[in-house]
Amino acid sequence: MNAVLPNIPATMKIPDLHTGFQMLSRLPLANSRQAALDINLFLDSLLRTPPQGEVYLQLLEQTRISLCFIEEELARSYINKALPLGEVEASAFCQVIATWQKAARAYAHCAQLLDGHDNSNVHAERLALILHRCIYYTGMVIIEHHRARQALPAGVWLNLHGYYASAEEWGIANLPVPDSLDPLGRSSHCAAAFVSLLLAELASPYSLSMGDISLVLRWASNWSPLVAMHPAVENEPLPPFVVDLMQDCGLRASNECRHREHLRRLDTTRLVSQLNQLRRQLQQRISPAQLGLGEDCTAAQCYRLVNRLYKPWSMLRAARKFRRHNASGISKVSTGFSAMHYHISGKEFQQPEMTSIYSRQEFESMFAFRHMLDPTQMLEVRQVQLGFDFDTWEVLDQCANGFRLLRSVVGKKIAPGQLLSICPHDGNSHLLAQVAWLMQEEGGNLVAGIAALPGKPQAVAARPQALEPGHQVPYQRAFLLPAVPAIGAEQTLILPPGWFRAERRLEVYTENPMQVRLQRLLAEGADFERVTFSVV
Repeated sequence: MNAVLPNIPATMKIPDLHTGFQMLSRLPLANSRQAALDINLFLDSLLRTPPQGEVYLQLLEQTRISLCFIEEELARSYINKALPLGEVEASAFCQVIATWQKAARAYAHCAQLLDGHDNSNVHAERLALILHRCIYYTGMVIIEHHRARQALPAGVWLNLHGYYASAEEWGIANLPVPDSLDPLGRSSHCAAAFVSLLLAELASPYSLSMGDISLVLRWASNWSPLVAMHPAVENEPLPPFVVDLMQDCGLRASNECRHREHLRRLDTTRLVSQLNQLRRQLQQRISPAQLGLGEDCTAAQCYRLVNRLYKPWSMLRAARKFRRHNASGISKVSTGFSAMHYHISGKEFQQPEMTSIYSRQEFESMFAFRHMLDPTQMLEVRQVQLGFDFDTWEVLDQCANGFRLLRSVVGKKIAPGQLLSICPHDGNSHLLAQVAWLMQEEGGNLVAGIAALPGKPQAVAARPQALEPGHQVPYQRAFLLPAVPAIGAEQTLILPPGWFRAERRLEVYTENPMQVRLQRLLAEGADFERVTFSVV
């Protein structure tokens, strides 16, 4: 039966398991928005008029699978979306966050109602279960912020540290607890749940694609039992990063810590061994599915991601290729091939005259208004007046190959990995760059890391080579980046997405037409491909 659960009155009490299970069985899972309202009313009722402790705990456990399914459905409206989030997206995000927080609060509330005078082992197991769930649901608040690319709210890490510290204090941090959400039916414990969140944070999630974030979360959960956590010992050297249970952050640089009593260090030796083994096996062309990495990922993706995770998960400080220094000023940022092409070339895009192809509508328009047209100028159905303006971003700091920018005014939406052109605060020409990472702050400001592509871009035109004479297609906008031998950068083309195919031939028009053969795909985003080529 899938009837809509009636609204639960504010004064309603759920006195027993039968009543609670009956309500949960009527959740309309096919209607995620209604189901979200109903399960929130259910949690509100438990918090307002709680049943006996053991009943309370069983009811909360019964909600887990449905709750996670409902929230994941709601999250689809805001994950993998350009920033800033729209009104509907932001509302769904706030609703999901509030529900995760409510679930953690309900488990903490339940702990206060349990009878602590029964068998000590049973009570310890219940407390371990409750604290594990508190860590899990508080961790989901962090994960949801990563997936929506929103800055974390104040206090969320301190709450997480508090739950873990309680498990440590009561000696139950490593006590196994059942986990109904584990696809393989494995048990977990508080330390593993806590470590998995630290590993996810170390992976720099604001710079990862949604596919990569999903893999990191899965691997962090699977491999967190390989990581041991120990108190910092006086007079023993600390690793580069430690957990400070009194600070509102994940891991932090150990050289910033003055007091050791609240510090925890991670021993990732076994995890590093696992990563090394996976790298060898992936090089031997063993499939990700056989290695337990997942069936929804490619070997190339896994190998790239394992290599990326190796240093942070080894607790090694990644060396910065170029030194970052403070800077200030306003940069002009443009997005979209049309606008970028216009700003880089300084003129409107036109088909090379010798290859102009007119549609019937264009030809008729040209004939009708032939006395008003410059015959040397390409006719366009619509003048390019769409989005050629630019957004202004404040420069926070910069290095030789990138910038950290802040936008505090209304502007165009922007997405991680997106191609853009930037006119730096200290320059007068546009460079091509890619969004390396992106985050929206609580007040709506956007902060972004921008990686400049090497070389001064040239706006060009490109089209696939015709397979048959007389079947040419119009040129489209593209960019040519010169070779930069000093940093080992090859000459490359920036093409629209979907154009790359090894050995494919293109016609590229700069000042004169030339034929090129595509070779390798160096980088890609949702709106571009960067490829190497050879001139035919």
